[in-house]
Amino acid sequence: MVSKMSPTPEVILGNSNRRFSGVTSTMLQTFPEVSTRVPLAVLGPHHLPDGAPVLTFREFTRLCRELLPDGLPRVFHARRNDEMIQALSAKKLFGAKIKIIFTSTAQRNHSRFTKALIRRMDGIITTGSAAGSYLDKPADIIIPHGIDLDRFQPPSSKSEAWKKLGFPGEYGIGIFGRVRPQKGIDLLIDAALPLLKKNPAPTIVIVGETTPKFRDYQRSLEEKIAAAGLNKRIIFHGKRPGSELPVLFQGMSLVAALSRNEGFGLTVPEAMATGAAVLASHAGAWKDIVSDGIHGFTVPCDDLNTTREKLATLIADHDSLLGMGRAGRKHVETHYTIEREASALCAYYRIVQKS
Repeated sequence: MVSKMSPTPEVILGNSNRRFSGVTSTMLQTFPEVSTRVPLAVLGPHHLPDGAPVLTFREFTRLCRELLPDGLPRVFHARRNDEMIQALSAKKLFGAKIKIIFTSTAQRNHSRFTKALIRRMDGIITTGSAAGSYLDKPADIIIPHGIDLDRFQPPSSKSEAWKKLGFPGEYGIGIFGRVRPQKGIDLLIDAALPLLKKNPAPTIVIVGETTPKFRDYQRSLEEKIAAAGLNKRIIFHGKRPGSELPVLFQGMSLVAALSRNEGFGLTVPEAMATGAAVLASHAGAWKDIVSDGIHGFTVPCDDLNTTREKLATLIADHDSLLGMGRAGRKHVETHYTIEREASALCAYYRIVQKS
């Protein structure tokens, strides 16, 4: 429940999913910054830090029956279908005086039901041009996600950061995410097998959980790696705690993100923030973020030949990789900070509130 000592919230954030997801992560990352700019509360207690201003649905509907002291409605920010439903229900059934905003990140055709919900929103945000292309009408604004630059920092030395991780090889190529076909781990392995036989310097580290459903998928990849005699050069590192991820990113000279589909995809700007070059598919917002030949390369989704070609170019010159990593860090500092995202969100909340 919101503390009585807190200012009355002007913005309500949806938080309906008990399972931690990428949507949850992005909401939590911006939460502290947004809260310094506008009084807010969260509908649902899941995964929030201690002391966060939480509302039950009953408290939410009671609070929103009245306008703010300045005569303006509150803003409800939804990121999921059920959060849109919660807000629309509060308006229709309980008379909530709110404006509803939805952020669309999905790169797929929306169902008829989702489209019907979106049509009833007062404002639409998308996180990139690719996600926006799946909307029936253009989003009002593109607000890309930002990165915590204090958490994701480049090391003073990539080579020393790599050595501290204890893997073999001269430098690391990382791929981060759950081990499943959607993440394109098989693409990286298939692209890398003939290249690693010729180039002894890089080692590939695969960081992410393998659920029971995809153990056969991992096993098939391990068999392929073993048949090529590269067991010590391509390593499944498993699921790691979140506290370890920045250190793992710091050790990588190159990070691959080859998803066949993605929402926004924080992996790429996180990698760039730690000074890694990137090889990214056209999924997520990555084509918007990465400039080819400057920060790394982007490749069409599920395109093995182009992936292998660009990977070969990247690993041919380690000094060039390091230069791309430095350029990537500067790019993220300028365009993809949490502070920039929070500022843009709060400005848009005010626009919708007054509309």
